[in-house]
Amino acid sequence: MTWKLLHGTVQDRPRKVIHVVRVLDQFLDPAEIDDLAERMRQRALSRQGDQAAAVVVVQGRSKETLRLSGDPHCVRRVRTAMFNAALTWSPIELD
Repeated sequence: MTWKLLHGTVQDRPRKVIHVVRVLDQFLDPAEIDDLAERMRQRALSRQGDQAAAVVVVQGRSKETLRLSGDPHCVRRVRTAMFNAALTWSPIELD
């Protein structure tokens, strides 16, 4: 299944980033969210060598429909970055 996806990163610690994947135009079930996060982890491993990449999946268009899935600490960091408009998005395709 192909989804329209955007990717961004949030700095967590000096040498640690949180990968953020935003799903456009649809809501995914929990199994699909887990699959998408795992694909992003595999991409981070192959491209940056990140053994345990932190991934947050964002769904929804407005504040009222926004859903963030992932580790609670990472979700807080991403939510703060989105609130402060400190997150830039770029299109991504995951195999």
